Amino acid sequence: MVVKRAYRYRFYPTAGQAVELSRTFGCVRLVYNRALATRTTMWRQEKRRVGYADASALLTAWKQTDELGFLNEVSSVPLQQCLRHQQKAFTNFFGKRAAYPKFKSRKPSRASAEYTRSGFRWRDGRLTLAKMNEPLAIVWSRPLPEGAEPSTVTASRDPAGRWHVSILVEATIDPLAPTAAEVGVDAGLACLLTLSTGEKIANPRHEHRERVALARAQRNLARKAKGSNNRAKARVEVARVHARIADRRRDLLHKLTTRLVRENQTIVIEDLAVRNMVRNRNLARAINDASWSEFRSMLVYKAGWYDRTVVVVDRWYPSSKTCSRCGHLLDALPLGLRSWTCPGCGEIHDRDVNAARNILAAGRAVTACGDGVRPNRRQ
Repeated sequence: MVVKRAYRYRFYPTAGQAVELSRTFGCVRLVYNRALATRTTMWRQEKRRVGYADASALLTAWKQTDELGFLNEVSSVPLQQCLRHQQKAFTNFFGKRAAYPKFKSRKPSRASAEYTRSGFRWRDGRLTLAKMNEPLAIVWSRPLPEGAEPSTVTASRDPAGRWHVSILVEATIDPLAPTAAEVGVDAGLACLLTLSTGEKIANPRHEHRERVALARAQRNLARKAKGSNNRAKARVEVARVHARIADRRRDLLHKLTTRLVRENQTIVIEDLAVRNMVRNRNLARAINDASWSEFRSMLVYKAGWYDRTVVVVDRWYPSSKTCSRCGHLLDALPLGLRSWTCPGCGEIHDRDVNAARNILAAGRAVTACGDGVRPNRRQ
């Protein structure tokens, strides 16, 4: 299977490259915000939609003014790309797939610029961006596919001050050999994942482990005067703690999803309403730390790469309250009760293992009977 795949690397720019990229990031933000303001104003006043062609013409006119003449000093490719991204954002908004596009903030946050093939030079494994004389000093932590030619390059700087480059290439992925193994996966907080085989994967609680360091960095930030250089330095320290948490969480999820996809032909998961669940103020922090949504998205795209199947069962399916042996359904099962004895057959169940086994059984039913099948909620 040939797919478009992005490879992300750290790089360390020279002083001149850092200045050029920072100027490009600022120009991208300005063009995006001006175009968004124009689109909004034209719709409110004249009920007229401004498309990408109109926005591109506006950009050309802005470059010819004295006020915005500095836009000519950076590469035009990232400026055009940000207008294309805005057009896609509006398409998703009108298609009711996303919210109304927001303005890019001036506050320190992730900044990026995207370069298409005309905006960079790729020779002998060395990448040089437009308006630069030297190639980027990239740390090649993993090799690109042999013979790969980048089609798009995105340079970015995160709030922690780290520079990254994402290289989009076409890669050939060979599907894995078919296997008869199937597994049901129950996501939780006490255990991050519980498999229908009985295996439990501990929840490392990355955010909880760094909570003391994060609180210390945030208190240090709160003491600094607004607008001072010391406050800017303290903000970077807070961002570094958040980046460390996110990196560890992402690394674990990649390892778990890759393992599940390699070992099983069919993976059955539950359709969790994470957006509604995080409204519980007592559990919101732990749920966000578990990152169930990211786990699901990783699992789905990797299964598509390697010819595996991910089955999602109904979120209202009472997997924890149903006996996986005889099918007896309890009227209620308190959250604090981690094991229970079935009144019907006397089987002693671990709450999470029993739920994983029921999720696997429901996934088999969905596979056999179709997506429209909804489980019986009554005994």
